[in-house]
Amino acid sequence: MDMTTAQQHTAISVQDLRQAYGTFEAVRGVSFDVAPGELFALLGTNGAGKTTTIETLEGFRKPTAGTVRVFGTDPFGQPAALRPRVNAVLQHSGVFEELTVAETIDLARDLAARPMGRVEVLKTVSLTDKATVAVRQLSGGQKRRLDLALAILTRPEVLFLDEPTTGMDPEMRRETWRIIGDQVAQGVAVLLTTHYLEEAERLADRLAIMRNGLVEVEGTVAGVVAGKGDRIGFRMPDRIRSEDLPRLPGARFSVEVRSGDQWAAYDVSGDDIAGRAHRAVATLMGWADSNGITLERLQVRTASLEDVFLDIADGDAAVPAGA
Repeated sequence: MDMTTAQQHTAISVQDLRQAYGTFEAVRGVSFDVAPGELFALLGTNGAGKTTTIETLEGFRKPTAGTVRVFGTDPFGQPAALRPRVNAVLQHSGVFEELTVAETIDLARDLAARPMGRVEVLKTVSLTDKATVAVRQLSGGQKRRLDLALAILTRPEVLFLDEPTTGMDPEMRRETWRIIGDQVAQGVAVLLTTHYLEEAERLADRLAIMRNGLVEVEGTVAGVVAGKGDRIGFRMPDRIRSEDLPRLPGARFSVEVRSGDQWAAYDVSGDDIAGRAHRAVATLMGWADSNGITLERLQVRTASLEDVFLDIADGDAAVPAGA
């Protein structure tokens, strides 16, 4: 595929991006692409470099090294060619609190080239009944939906979402997921940052997890989680030390602390995960039966995105026995 064809199939392109603040390098060689009609989630703890990466893509920062492109165009300075095609939901809203919701929508529509109608926008984000309400009287979650309304009314082809569901209750969050999913289905390329891992699992076609300015893992949610394998866990029995527990075939053993209790955890990975997990559970149950031990709150489950995230983000989620 030549460069022109590649650009036609790529909405967002980040190649070996580096961003430094003096001697501190916040982003240290990050690369990823996002296609039209794809949602890419960029995850990481505070300070991982994801906000700096997005601010560079939004055109607020010039790369120290590497390149970023939106539809093949350098976004630095927000060139006129990109403004009608790109929009964002930022962490902090910039709306006027004294205006009503309808007035806020109308103001944004006046500044857009081909905006959605006010009625259509309000219906899309379920704020029709709040049209005459002042922005300052909205709840935190309703303000976030208004922020989303202002972003999608311009009919963007690229949409940056920075913590879009902060302050929402579970029902409102799921409704917002539907709205975002509709945008992706219409061909919008979405770059999402969120601390809600369930949100990333539910929405993302692909994701990357950053740590200390680097991408530690990238791929589909299923692919990233599959690399972690299955997990066996139970609350540590009284008077049993970690060194007394069996080491199971094909499993990595660790001890976790949950709500003040110690839990034994076995991570099963590698080839034939199902077979390995079966043999590990059989060995564990045989050990428990032979020692007259009841394994409280025994769990056997597929690893989650949270498991992967915690291992990458802080390294303290699973503490090796004896450490």
